[in-house]
Amino acid sequence: MSELSIKIRIADRDYPMRVTEEEEERLRIAGRMLNERLKLFREQFGIDDKQDLLAMVALEVAADSLHTVRNDESKKSILSEKLSRLDQLLSSLKVD
Repeated sequence: MSELSIKIRIADRDYPMRVTEEEEERLRIAGRMLNERLKLFREQFGIDDKQDLLAMVALEVAADSLHTVRNDESKKSILSEKLSRLDQLLSSLKVD
């Protein structure tokens, strides 16, 4: 796997990284998304302090991540229950 040297600009600051080709696009998209959220918060709340903006974006991303994890766990639990019921139904059938 070859590594690339890239720079991701977040809040007017460059962050150099060494990443695989597979990671590059994902990180560039993430950087664009962060900058869009920073711009939105700046416009929406009139905040210019970059540290405050970054903290707000970090909080939003963390909250979204927790929501996704809980959603996934709930779906897995529901799927597991349905599979158990299906297994019980199939086990109760007699094959003659």
